[in-house]
Amino acid sequence: MSTDYQLVRLNNGICSVRSLADGETFHPVVGPVVEAEALYVKQLRLRERLQNHVGEFVIWDVGLGAAANGLTVLRATRDLACRIRLVSFDHTLAPLKFALQHAVDLGYFGGYENRLQEFIREHQVDFQDGAQTVNWEFHLGDFPAWLGSQKSGRVPAPPHAILFDAYSPARNPAMWTLPLFTDLFQRLDPARPCALTTYSRSTIIRTTLLLAGFYVGVGHATGLKEETTIAANTLELLTEPLDARWLERAFRSDSAEPLREPVYCRSPLASVTAERLRIHPQFAN
Repeated sequence: MSTDYQLVRLNNGICSVRSLADGETFHPVVGPVVEAEALYVKQLRLRERLQNHVGEFVIWDVGLGAAANGLTVLRATRDLACRIRLVSFDHTLAPLKFALQHAVDLGYFGGYENRLQEFIREHQVDFQDGAQTVNWEFHLGDFPAWLGSQKSGRVPAPPHAILFDAYSPARNPAMWTLPLFTDLFQRLDPARPCALTTYSRSTIIRTTLLLAGFYVGVGHATGLKEETTIAANTLELLTEPLDARWLERAFRSDSAEPLREPVYCRSPLASVTAERLRIHPQFAN
């Protein structure tokens, strides 16, 4: 019996997983499936993009956790004739192992339990599900260190979509630094449109994404959050890009300067950072 995780029931009656060591509940307001559908499936327009896509569609799942995001994406698109390569990253499989022990209570594993057992054993599983062909692989370890590696042989295919679900910057600053998002942006294929979504709407995260090279927009509401964030390597994937009014608010914010080291702190924009934002292609017009 795990002493590191526990099952918790949210106010709406849905069960989720809580990490006792980190003091964090996964998908804490609306539950795993509702949050994943709103934040990733709908916001990334995955069904629409898959219907119009030829060949393999690559999704990076940054923060596997208890696998709710990945499973929700697969279940929401299983009726489409598509090939998905789902690449998950995390430093541990412990929450997934715990969640599988409580699959009935959690409710989002239905039909995938055996495939996930193989995934845990082999860090890889291939299967046909409905009209969908799935190749799901797992990279165990420190994501920032892995991403910064120059060993090209370890890098999977560039993604078309990124589910970014790390713990908050205050809890896990190493996952929200400017060097990390710069490395991530450089892994993208400029000829392959790619969008990333995350639950945060903070000025510091949006500034970090912009300085890393992304275009950044306002994301859909989820749970108690009135906004989330979507970023992409092309403006065409954003329906509501951040505008000059947001930029002016960022200039006045007391928490907008990106983290350059894995230490959380709040500070206003440095003058050089503000100038880099001002000339970003998203605002240059």
